[in-house]
Amino acid sequence: MGFQTGYVYCKIVIVYCKISRDPRFDDLSGNFSESHFNKNYLFIEDVKARDKQLLVKKARKEKDEEKRHEILQLVNKMNQKEKVVKMKKIQSQKEKQFREKEVEQAKQGKTPYFLKKSDKKKLELAEKFKELKSAGKLDNYLAKKRKKNAAKDKRALPKKQF
Repeated sequence: MGFQTGYVYCKIVIVYCKISRDPRFDDLSGNFSESHFNKNYLFIEDVKARDKQLLVKKARKEKDEEKRHEILQLVNKMNQKEKVVKMKKIQSQKEKQFREKEVEQAKQGKTPYFLKKSDKKKLELAEKFKELKSAGKLDNYLAKKRKKNAAKDKRALPKKQF
């Protein structure tokens, strides 16, 4: 099976190849649900906790300061990730409660109120202030915030010209 064009003889070969596709961007894989994902892969949190404990034990036994420092950095990184996940969970629970409350009010005949991003930020900030005040860290937080804003304002000012 082939054909001749000019002086060159070409042979056509059909090759079947498997096309790989990324399920994150493919509609055939269905819609992504973060809540289902978290429920299905909940066991990973246990594995991460176990790994963190092993790393802490390894850091205690390690004699080399550089390696110990690297291990402790990794543990701190894991702690920060846990904090972020915990905050996301709390935030999603609050949003869910707010939605449920709005649904109940809508059933009673009231018009639903949907939070804007700015309103959400204000509520989060108010909650953060309450937490900091109860922990006694509000003064330090405000001092750092003032210092950061002062530095930002100083950068924004035009420089002196001689």
